[in-house]
Amino acid sequence: MDTTIRQPVRARLITAEDREVPVPATLRYSVHDPLAVFVDFPPEAALDGEHVTWIFARSLLDAGLAAPAGRGDVRIRPCGATRTLLEFHAPHGVAVLGFDTGALRDFLRRSYAVVAAGEEDVGTAVERGLGALFGGV
Repeated sequence: MDTTIRQPVRARLITAEDREVPVPATLRYSVHDPLAVFVDFPPEAALDGEHVTWIFARSLLDAGLAAPAGRGDVRIRPCGATRTLLEFHAPHGVAVLGFDTGALRDFLRRSYAVVAAGEEDVGTAVERGLGALFGGV
């Protein structure tokens, strides 16, 4: 079964000058990588003009809707009742984007309807990840 959820969302990039710039994004979840959430940005939203995808744990997104979560490349925290901030840390800088909390909750609800929390097939995901890492060696 190839079930993938795609949900276009409007993000707002928060600049160093505290301006907010609209940025298109797509949230994506796949049963083939059940522990992960993907956030896809089109080329026009990236500094280098290339399509960008950030991947992080679905559980991180869930936790970050309630309280600050994450210590690595992706950090998530609530910002008021209706907005959630996602921070993407890269070698060349940090991007902070605001998302509508309701849209993120809806996306998570839809993903849990496909694969419930705790029901992820971790063995298959690990095998696929190791296969990609080692190139079938």
